[in-house]
This record gives sequence, structure tokens and C-alpha cells, in this order.
Amino acid sequence: MKREEGIGFSQRIRLDWLEYTANAVLAGSSEDEIVTALRERLRERFSLGGDRVSGNRDKAVAILTRVWVTTPEELWTLRNEGLDLLRQTDADGRMLVHWCMCMAAYPFFGTVADATGRLLRLQGTAAAAQIQRRLRERLGERETVARAARRVLRAFIDWGVLLETGKKGLYRGAAKRAAGDGPITVWVLKAMLSAGGGELRPPSALLRAPRLFPFEMALPSTAELEACGAFEIVRHGLDHVVLLGLAGAALDCDAKGRT
Repeated sequence: MKREEGIGFSQRIRLDWLEYTANAVLAGSSEDEIVTALRERLRERFSLGGDRVSGNRDKAVAILTRVWVTTPEELWTLRNEGLDLLRQTDADGRMLVHWCMCMAAYPFFGTVADATGRLLRLQGTAAAAQIQRRLRERLGERETVARAARRVLRAFIDWGVLLETGKKGLYRGAAKRAAGDGPITVWVLKAMLSAGGGELRPPSALLRAPRLFPFEMALPSTAELEACGAFEIVRHGLDHVVLLGLAGAALDCDAKGRT
């Protein structure tokens, strides 16, 4: 079942804040300890000169904790496996894990990423105005949507996955990050199914979806998918299998896990 899409991700969230939050969870800190530490860490970023700015800091803390601390119950397994991956992977892999958890916890993050990735794939650049138009077509003419989208785009720039071109509001994609293979790509498939409701698509289409535009990954083999235990695999002939994923969705690939 597709998860309901609200906005939620309404602040400009930096990657190092997500790293800090996840590391605090890995260190065994309690929710109260993490919230207190985040409020102090973000004090300089969000000046306490007014209620609105202070409220934005609280919203940022709420976003960070929803991704890694107060994660929705249906995402607990995904979150815990993601935390394990953070211990094992390099900087590009960790960014991918944070990216996918943001999409799973906040579908709006993935919606902005999808609109951006489609434009980059189509024309090599993405204009903020074009992204906003696509979001209005999907989510309606709301200032809250437009404002949140601007902040997510600024987060993409902060993360280094979107680059400014010198023309205001026009961006190009940074070089793709090789984010590993094996366990992390199997986990990304789980995350994509959790975030997107399990559309009927092959693994290659999921791993190369526009919303994953900053990354490139090797496709996992069928053996790797079988070993993880999260996918029911049905074979049709020698060269074709169907993978029944987390949400009862069918994914098509050949017998080697390639499309």
C-alpha cells in the first residue's frame, strides 16, 4: 500500500545533521538526549531571535528524529538495517542511506527528488520553476508546497548533488556517486518499495529511478535477493523471474538479477 504523502520535510536539512543523529542512535543515546543535543547543535544555525525562527529549529529537529529516532513503526526494520549499513559503508554509501531514509520517512522528499531527476535526465539541467510546476500538478497550488520544495532543493545543493549554473534558479547534477553493491543495493530496493508502495517495476528501474539521480549502483544478483529473505522469487522459465517484494508488488528481472 502506498504511504500517504504529506509535506513534513519543510526545512533545509544538512547531511552532517543526519549523520550526527544516526551516530547518536548508534551510540545508544535516548530520544530525549538526542533531541536536547540537536537543539543545542542547531542553536547557531537557527537564531533564537524570534518565535518563527525557533519554530523552524524545532521543525528541523523533528525531521531529523523522525528519520532516525522516532521512525514510523512500519519502517523500523528498514531503519535498523540502514543503521547497520552506516557502520560499514563509505561516505557516498552513507549519503545514499540517509537519502533513502529521508524518502521513506518523508515521501515529499522523494517527490522533489523525482521531479528533479526527471528534468536532469531529460535535458541535463533542472530549473526551480519547472520543478515547482511539476509539484503543483501533483500536490496542488499551495504556498506550503512551494516553500518546502525550495528548502529541499537547497538541501540538495548543500549535499553537493545539485550544482548551481550561474543562472539563477537553474541547476545541473553533480557527478554520480558510486554507492556500492551487494547488501546496500538490496537494502535500497527495500527502501524504494517502502517509499513508493511497491510499483510493478524491475530492480534495474528501481535502482535507476529518477529519484535516485545522485547515485549509481550495481544490480544485485538473484542469489543476493534470495539470501536477504525479503523477496519471494517466482521463476518463469530459465531466464525470467518475478520478485514479490515488501508490499506484494511484482518486480521483473532475468535469472541473473539483471534486466
